Amino acid sequence: MIRSFSIPENEVGKWAGITAAIFSLSQALMGIPWGRFSDIYGRKPAILLGLLSTMLTSLLWGFSRTLPMAIVARALSGAGNGNVGIIRTTVAEMVPFKELQPRAFSIMPLVWNIGSIFGPSIGGALANPMNVEPGEQVENPGFFQLFPYSLPNIVSAGFFTFGIIVGFLFLEETLETLQGSRDYGLRLGDSLKSLAKTHLVKAQDVLRLRSSAVEGDEREPLIKSMKTDEELPTTPPSSTKVPPPTFREVLTKQSVLNLVVYALLAMHNMGYDQLLPVYMQYPSIHSDSPYITKPGTDDNYLKFAGGFSLDHWRIGLISTCYGVCGMLIQFFIFPPVARRLGILYCLKWCVSVFPIVYILMPFTALLPNQKWQVGVCFAIMVVKCFCGIFAFPCSTILITNAAPSLRVLGTLNGMATSTSAIGRAAGPAIGGAMFTLGAKRGYVLAPWWTFSALAVLAAIPVFWLEEGEGFGGDDGEVSDQEEVDEIEELLREDGLEGEAEAVGKPGPIFVPGQQQTVEHVEEEEEAYGDIGGLLSRTTTHSSAVLDDETAGSDSFTVSDRRSSEAGAPGVTRRVSRRVLRKTSLPIGMGREGISRRYSSNLGQSFGTAGSYNGN
Repeated sequence: MIRSFSIPENEVGKWAGITAAIFSLSQALMGIPWGRFSDIYGRKPAILLGLLSTMLTSLLWGFSRTLPMAIVARALSGAGNGNVGIIRTTVAEMVPFKELQPRAFSIMPLVWNIGSIFGPSIGGALANPMNVEPGEQVENPGFFQLFPYSLPNIVSAGFFTFGIIVGFLFLEETLETLQGSRDYGLRLGDSLKSLAKTHLVKAQDVLRLRSSAVEGDEREPLIKSMKTDEELPTTPPSSTKVPPPTFREVLTKQSVLNLVVYALLAMHNMGYDQLLPVYMQYPSIHSDSPYITKPGTDDNYLKFAGGFSLDHWRIGLISTCYGVCGMLIQFFIFPPVARRLGILYCLKWCVSVFPIVYILMPFTALLPNQKWQVGVCFAIMVVKCFCGIFAFPCSTILITNAAPSLRVLGTLNGMATSTSAIGRAAGPAIGGAMFTLGAKRGYVLAPWWTFSALAVLAAIPVFWLEEGEGFGGDDGEVSDQEEVDEIEELLREDGLEGEAEAVGKPGPIFVPGQQQTVEHVEEEEEAYGDIGGLLSRTTTHSSAVLDDETAGSDSFTVSDRRSSEAGAPGVTRRVSRRVLRKTSLPIGMGREGISRRYSSNLGQSFGTAGSYNGN
């Protein structure tokens, strides 16, 4: 597209780098404001506004007929696109647990790679459908002769529209202070899902009626299922707005180091990605083009300048294959390897390989024919793809875990977007300028070796990084032994433990919400008479506890509270619930007949003799 603006061949790389740099520079200026906007007004509005802005500016880019107009379109597109950092924040809020982060944070690069499969193919196939040459004057031009690069952007606008509709209807707000706010889009989406589910059930019933050959078959269950807890309406939490965090809260030592690493990674990776199509399209070293420099000129075998002479269709095909490889690596290799070796260890290995990749890339132009050039270049691209797919999610996870709290995460990811955008602006600009300068002087390796030096610089601070703990820790978890000791101390204070067993009486009955002394138990038994056999009872205390636990959590603790109500004898207990993840005691088999987790009438019940009250 840059060539269509009548730019000289050896200047294309420079202006392609400038247009890419303008986008990233605008994104850098607006990254932090977008992050703070999402901290105040929510992630969902920011994401939807970013999609809408990107759709409009991509159309403006496709309809650009001059270089200044194209640069303005890219600048507006970068300023309105703050989605990358906000989506990372959303993922971090949905998946706070460290062991799940490699899989969760690999979703965005995976989706990017899926787009990399279809995007270049669609762009290459739809761009310039009338084959208008740069500078060609056409009499009575048609629409696609006036705007030869509009069709791919019109198609992409359709994808943006679909994304905006899906986000409006089904994307949930993850900002904690706004999760209870009214969302008309979600309500409409839920109504559409319910309507679709109703029609689907009716269609299934019709098919079932037609296929049934026996009359009198049951058409509906005798007892209809009740709504689950998730389906029942809940009281929305308070939506009090919290002021955005200060920059001092956000910029800790580790977060600053991570931002520097992320910016340098973005710089050399984006510069490489932007330069590669220009390098592939540049005239081959084996051609007679005036823009090439043969190797060995002036007896200097590092002095050569050439590319592969590929057209945009074949470049798009190579990019598609590259995206397929990236998707496979992202989905099948990255999550298990990152979990096994660790995020920081993987990042250290990747940043060590980048410089080698960049040093080798320009020498592919010296291979004897185009097949060898493309084949070896693609092998190097796969190695770089492997490193990039590992490096960026690892760096993103480290940035997320470096945040002191979820409250600052939106601003921190906004800063990450801004700093990485500075890198993405500088990388293509440096690469394009060095490519133009190197091609003129016969040193096509100049931009590649510059990226190698930047990659070495990016690798240095990685070795000072530390891996944070994430936000899914066990701060509220209490060990089993601590809770057992707490219960024993309560029993000793009330004089309930040991005294009953010393006189051969049953132990205390431990029922949530109704705790009584041994003397009061005996009075109740005398008032009600003898207790029947266990099999004649319709309810056991363990089943009562199970019912109570079904409505609440799977564990409980007890604390004293003397009853102030008239006629309420003895000691009552207030139950406070706390979710525990593990237990050191078998299910239903607590110490001294007291267990914090119960089965349904299995194992030991309450009391010392293993059945109801010892009988």
